[in-house]
Amino acid sequence: MWNLLGKKFKSRFLLGTSGYPSPEVLKKSILDSEVEIITMSLRRSGAMEEGAAFWEILKELPVHFLPNTAGCHSIKEAVTTAHMAREVFNTNWIKLEIIGDDYNLQPDPFALVEGTKILLEDGFEVFPYMTDDLVLAEKLVDLGVRILMPWASPIGSGKGLINEYALKTLRNRFPELNLIIDAGIGKPSEAARAMEMGYDGVLLNTAVSQALIPNLMAKAFSDAIMGGRKGFEAGLMEERDFASPSTPVVGTPFWHQEKKIETNLNCEKKNDLFTP
Repeated sequence: MWNLLGKKFKSRFLLGTSGYPSPEVLKKSILDSEVEIITMSLRRSGAMEEGAAFWEILKELPVHFLPNTAGCHSIKEAVTTAHMAREVFNTNWIKLEIIGDDYNLQPDPFALVEGTKILLEDGFEVFPYMTDDLVLAEKLVDLGVRILMPWASPIGSGKGLINEYALKTLRNRFPELNLIIDAGIGKPSEAARAMEMGYDGVLLNTAVSQALIPNLMAKAFSDAIMGGRKGFEAGLMEERDFASPSTPVVGTPFWHQEKKIETNLNCEKKNDLFTP
């Protein structure tokens, strides 16, 4: 079981809810993958054509909501959205996103720190969406966050783990914190790799919502995340620069001795043929 802020979860897969062909496809993806935490934007959900019907479908599911401030570009906008989301979703969890660059959707590190400080003082559990910057992480932890959510690569890029060194550094520096990879994962194998590195969870959206069969892809990610975590807990084999036999060798096998004798006899017979 995964202990996340005092709540117990079987799944370490967090799924976004944007861009699915229909609410029914989203629902099937959640159920088939057994996801227990979904994230959604108050700003986006309010503008959807499905409106209240979409929200009613989500409320029926056995999931915990992690609202986010997606689309916010300022501290004031993000803080206001967070307070509204707390009322709508009845949770003090908030994934804080404050975009600093519209091209690669990189979060603004300065606004993120200030916004986190305000929301922590207002009683929120902040899930800060951040880059893989160690100094930024230290400042957020100093404020009192209990979770860090570094990206693997830019949102929706599918580029995977572009800086494993930085991600490993974060994991090693904050061994007691929950670290969740957020954004950029495009393949189940990349999610498994993140979990093998010791990360506690993976949050993604586009790789599932834009798949040919979203619910099947969601299940694939769920299996990969579970497998990666089990591998990490079991203890992964270290890489070596040399070969090492998997089967112990003690002495020379008997069949090898017999083969050697047979070969010598054949050689002796051939030599006899050429003896004058």
